[in-house]
Amino acid sequence: MIPWLRSDREFPPIDTALDDPNGLLAAGGDMSADRLLAAYRKGIFPWYSEGQPVLWWSPDPRMVLFIQEFIVSRSLRKVVRRGRFEVRVDSAFGAVIELCSSTPRPGQGGTWITPAVIDAYRALHVRGHAHSVETWREGRLVGGLYGVSIGRMFFGESMFALETDASKVALVHLVAILRRAGVPLIDCQQETAHLANFGARPISRRAFAGHLAALVNCPAPAGAWVPVPAPSVLA
Repeated sequence: MIPWLRSDREFPPIDTALDDPNGLLAAGGDMSADRLLAAYRKGIFPWYSEGQPVLWWSPDPRMVLFIQEFIVSRSLRKVVRRGRFEVRVDSAFGAVIELCSSTPRPGQGGTWITPAVIDAYRALHVRGHAHSVETWREGRLVGGLYGVSIGRMFFGESMFALETDASKVALVHLVAILRRAGVPLIDCQQETAHLANFGARPISRRAFAGHLAALVNCPAPAGAWVPVPAPSVLA
C-alpha cells in the first residue's frame, strides 16, 4: 500500500518504494518549495497528471550523467562553435518551464508540468534553487532546460526545443557551467535513449543515494549561474 502524505508527514525511506523501475514511493502532500527541497535532498521527485494527487517517485535504477562522462557529438560541437544561438541563464525561467509544459513531444501526450507544478518551481527559482539555461535566436527564445540545484548536485527536470539543436546546445552549456562550478553529477531521473547518447547511464538507487548524500550537503558554489565564455564551453 502506498503511504499517504499529510502536510506534516515526512517522506518514507526511499528503499520502501515499489519494486519496479519507476519506484512509486508515496502520494499526497503538497507542492510547496520546502516540500520539494526535502524531496530532492532524499532522491525523490514529483511526477503526476492533472487531476491526480501528487505522486512521489524514487526509481531504481536511476539515470544520471557524470559530468566527466559527458559526450558531445562532432555535429553538435560544430553547432556550438558556430554560435548560432545566444545562450542566457535565468533570464526567462518562467517562459522556459511554460514552454517545457506546452511544447509537443513525439510519442507523448499531455504533460506532468501542470499550473501547480509551474508555480512550485517558480517559487524554487525565487529562492535561488531552480535555474534555466536558455537558447535564443534573433531575440526569440527557441530552446532551453530547467532543473534544481542543491549544494553541488543538479537535478534535471525538463527541456524543450522550437528549433533543431536548441535544447542540445542548452545542455552543453549547462554541463560547462556545472563543470566550472565543481558540480560532478546531474540527476536525469529516468532512462531514455536521448540522454544515453550524451553519456548518461543508470546506477542503482543505493549508489545514487550515496552520491546524493555527499553532494547536497556541500556548500553551493558561489557565482555558478552565469554563462561560461564561448571559448571554454567545449574545453
